Amino acid sequence: MLARLDPGFARILATYGLPRFPRRPASFGTLLHIILEQQLSVDIAAKLWRRLRERCRPLTPRGFLELDEDTLKNCGFTRQKIGYARGLASAILERRFSPGGLARLGDTEALAAITALRGFGPWSAEVFLLFALGRPDIWPADDLALRIALQWLKGLPDRPDGKELRLMAEAWRPWRSVAACLLWQFYLCRLNRAQPAAALAVDLTIP
Repeated sequence: MLARLDPGFARILATYGLPRFPRRPASFGTLLHIILEQQLSVDIAAKLWRRLRERCRPLTPRGFLELDEDTLKNCGFTRQKIGYARGLASAILERRFSPGGLARLGDTEALAAITALRGFGPWSAEVFLLFALGRPDIWPADDLALRIALQWLKGLPDRPDGKELRLMAEAWRPWRSVAACLLWQFYLCRLNRAQPAAALAVDLTIP
């Protein structure tokens, strides 16, 4: 369907094949990973995430709250991100928020529940719905890699902004998540990068 709607997707599929990314669990750890990824490259975030996993076993809300500030900074958390992450852990322990419960909500309700948490904007919430819940029609329009990929794919003179990306993606409903995965694959392959298991990833059926 997408390949018929837009020849650009047909070219991606013909050149690079189907994207195959591992699905993330709908968990505290995934949300914590998203906080760590904010404003960092995929490679740096993956390295810091491994460091955190080594220092917090098991990685649970209670265990995370026991880590001191120096340890968290060594794992890549800024003071601001430490506040976000501790707030997330506390919300789960106090039963004000449940990552697992998001699966029972519709897209709009789940996005609202996540963005109600301090430090989680639309991009962070959309990433969770797409990669942890496997929702088929999520479009993280503020993602830099998507903006770059669409500029390359369409041969645009300027990099489109979030508003322009939202307009462009209207034609791809209700499979915008799949479109995003194809574009991420295109972006990574153009940079001669493998699809990183620890990066933003999901396994969705390509229509």
